[in-house]
Amino acid sequence: MALIDVSLDLRDAAVLVSVVGEVDSGSVGTLQPELDAAIEAAGGHPAKLLIVELSRVAYFGSAGLNAVLECYEKGLAAGVSVRVVAANPEVVRPIEITKLDTIIRPYPNVADAVRDE
Repeated sequence: MALIDVSLDLRDAAVLVSVVGEVDSGSVGTLQPELDAAIEAAGGHPAKLLIVELSRVAYFGSAGLNAVLECYEKGLAAGVSVRVVAANPEVVRPIEITKLDTIIRPYPNVADAVRDE
């Protein structure tokens, strides 16, 4: 099983979920409930914005793609804007290959994700 660390941070501009490690079928069970909690928190946040920060993810498999896409869809249903931050090829490449970048376009950093209104 891959090691993963997920933290939730309530900021003035958004709710931020930071992920460190490898996101695969062995670790997605740790990530998914954190993303669900983040959607819940963002739903009550004035900005209605959730940022999923994946810049320190070393591996991002299909389980991770599915988890982030599901988070995005739950966000839509809850009126929460979900944005992904990742400039690292381990995350950006799978998003581009699967054409998910048309839905969950990766931002290079948290500041850019917050500014894009």
